[in-house]
Amino acid sequence: MSYFFNKVKKKRGKINWENAVDIQKRINFLVKKVPIDWVSPKNIYAFRSVNANTRAYARIWGLGRIWQQALDLKPSYLIEVISEKFDHLSQEQKDEILLHEIAHIPKNFSGSLMPHKRRGKGNFHDKLKQMIIQYKKSI
Repeated sequence: MSYFFNKVKKKRGKINWENAVDIQKRINFLVKKVPIDWVSPKNIYAFRSVNANTRAYARIWGLGRIWQQALDLKPSYLIEVISEKFDHLSQEQKDEILLHEIAHIPKNFSGSLMPHKRRGKGNFHDKLKQMIIQYKKSI
């Protein structure tokens, strides 16, 4: 008798990405409302994914330096919202998630990403908390 049970994997469809114009507009709005002056909204792209197999509500992707050099592009970021988890949330919850993703962008807007945990000055969670406070004051 086996003590391990075979998990039946749920077959999912292929992941599908589409431009998310509504999210792009919301990012532009948030960058103006909350003082996030180091962020260049024209270099942030928004996508909505369907069938993504993740626990996340949204993810941010940075364009690393080697890709910037190879493709002759400026530092850029892509924010992906996971449709199944993100779309049914309230506007305030959506905005807080987008601010969380924007908080991963470092002050030098280099294409790299800030992790959740780091030592010393510039704590991610403190930065995010200040952004959310500013956001709540503005609404």
